[in-house]
Amino acid sequence: MPETNTQNLLDSLTQTIRQYPSLLTAFSAGIDSTLIAVLARQTLGRDLAPAAIADSPSLPRYELEQARLIAQDHDIKLIIVEPDEIQDEQYQANDSQRCYYCKSHLYNSLHVLADDLGITHIANGTNRDDFGDHRPGLTAASQANIVSPLAEAGLDKAQIRAVAKLMGIENWDKPAAACLSSRIAYGLQVTPERLSQVEKAENHLRNLGFNQFRVRHHDTIARIELPETDLINSIQDKDLRNSIITGIKAAGFTYVSLDLEGFRSGSGNLVLTINQTNDITP
Repeated sequence: MPETNTQNLLDSLTQTIRQYPSLLTAFSAGIDSTLIAVLARQTLGRDLAPAAIADSPSLPRYELEQARLIAQDHDIKLIIVEPDEIQDEQYQANDSQRCYYCKSHLYNSLHVLADDLGITHIANGTNRDDFGDHRPGLTAASQANIVSPLAEAGLDKAQIRAVAKLMGIENWDKPAAACLSSRIAYGLQVTPERLSQVEKAENHLRNLGFNQFRVRHHDTIARIELPETDLINSIQDKDLRNSIITGIKAAGFTYVSLDLEGFRSGSGNLVLTINQTNDITP
């Protein structure tokens, strides 16, 4: 993407953020919310542009540490909130609306925080690419009057990365991530134990040098998604394959499988029927 076009996108996003007197960013350490948090800090100032990350069993410790480092590097006021979604039986049931219940708890917590801080608006990292998948969390955001500067400015994921790179943001090329609950197959109850299994398994893959991956929790089975090159290497390299098996079983799984279709975000939603994805969220 030509640098002049990227600068225009940055200018447009800056103008979008400038319209808010103050802004609390729902922060995850992913590139979307990082871009908003950094630009809001630069545009509105530290006190008027804090960020908040939700610490719960579904947040990997790795991501929490990344959030702290990013906030420190960019002098962002980072606040940790603790929503209680894990206590919600509707969330635990892990049906197609799980994300709605999770985000509802998050946004309730952020509204309390924003009121305490005197912050006028709360922003999430929703962008133009997010409207094509099953995302009940968008309903929760709408109900909670959350603003989406990236979507308002019309940026897609590739443009977000380009703008972040232009700004020198260190995680501009960080692979997309999602909460640990999204790894648990629909219908399996979300429990701290299952979330811990996924986190341990993914930490093992990260320690083996993998950069992009998912460990999908199918009760006793771990279904591992890797990009094609990593998938082929894992099949052909016996030592690597054995290392994967050992670590995944140590995380608590009985069976270890490599998904031959490879890595793809949102693959857990493939089991949903049209009726399920179109459920009207209460």
